[in-house]
Amino acid sequence: MDLFSMSWAALRRAVAGLSDGDFARPSGCAGWLVRDLVCHLVIDAQDVLITLATPADGEPTRDAVTYWEVSRTPPTGEDPLDALTVRLAAAYEDPRLLTFHLDDVGSAAGRAASLADPAARVATRGEVLTVADYLSAYVLEWTLHHLDLIAYLPDAEQPPAEGLARSQAMLERIAARALPASFRDADALLIGTGRRAPTEAELADLGGPTAHGALYLG
Repeated sequence: MDLFSMSWAALRRAVAGLSDGDFARPSGCAGWLVRDLVCHLVIDAQDVLITLATPADGEPTRDAVTYWEVSRTPPTGEDPLDALTVRLAAAYEDPRLLTFHLDDVGSAAGRAASLADPAARVATRGEVLTVADYLSAYVLEWTLHHLDLIAYLPDAEQPPAEGLARSQAMLERIAARALPASFRDADALLIGTGRRAPTEAELADLGGPTAHGALYLG
């Protein structure tokens, strides 16, 4: 619960620190500008609010690790929701309006998370999770998107070290394999999710090209 709040607050601060020109820069999400990513974060915050307000009575069907749908194929950008996100982001025109909307909805999502019972069960995407597992899954979401946000902004605030460490541990559980100890948490996440290609040295640590297979999470 604390890591959710810490990771989300850090990501929102990083967005608040962007200049107007930064919104037109590329992000770490292939095919998305920073403004598209920030618009996606607004949608994410709405999803958190909706899920926390959707109680479920059944036994959990997913946890923080199995919540994720995993693919070995990189996204093509042709998903209808991805295309809608780009159109929505462009409709804001003034980046400050987009920042305001994220702060407004994002603050509400953060407050709802802090007030939620960790043991309560909620429904999302046709599955049931405990609140604790649902919010733990979002630590990985916030951390990856924080790295996406600052991919071309070297002076921006970095994700919290605690969130990076937890996210790497979660990625290793999702992949059912340990990543090399020589990797920094951020590098492990970027390489492990296909956000950047490994260097020759990193590829050797992974066990060669045949042993390296990025995971694409959705």
